[in-house]
Amino acid sequence: MWDERYASEDYAYGTEPNDFLREVAPRLPVGKTLCLGEGEGRNAVFLAGLGHRVTALDGSRVGLEKARRLAADRGVAIDTIHSDLAHYTLEPAAWDCIVAIFVHLPPALRRQLHRQVVAGLRPGGVFVLEAYTPRQLELGTGGPPVAELMMELETLAEELTGLRFLRAAEAEREVHEGRYHAGTGAVVQILATRD
Repeated sequence: MWDERYASEDYAYGTEPNDFLREVAPRLPVGKTLCLGEGEGRNAVFLAGLGHRVTALDGSRVGLEKARRLAADRGVAIDTIHSDLAHYTLEPAAWDCIVAIFVHLPPALRRQLHRQVVAGLRPGGVFVLEAYTPRQLELGTGGPPVAELMMELETLAEELTGLRFLRAAEAEREVHEGRYHAGTGAVVQILATRD
């Protein structure tokens, strides 16, 4: 599915970073950064431009090729890893920053990944997440077609036990990121640190 979505010449979710990531970027430690489910690279390239040493992880070879092309066009370097999140293990205490923007997974896999995120951050490391909540189904402006792939603040607080939340909110906001995220969105936003 993702190779097909990313096959066109344009960028499915645009080339500019996610608005929430852009907003919190000044609060992120500049260092070794992992972008999960990074697709075509817009967030990885943005962070690389701020001095982060970025690894973009995604299951789509097509998306990662476009990510490398975007990085080259912007004059920055990123590393890429082609892997399904179900088969990738995050190295413990290895990352200064981990980013998950609209990474919607089945609940069991999401819980497993979030446990790895907590363990994967170095002390002082920061996790950034934005995702759609189930209310997004009523709005129909992007995201997965089923509620179980979406996230709620209460569930995330449990799944991310071990992190201290600096910001945690559910909100409605305008999301205009390429042709697949267009309009008012119901989102959950997390900025959290490992002490």
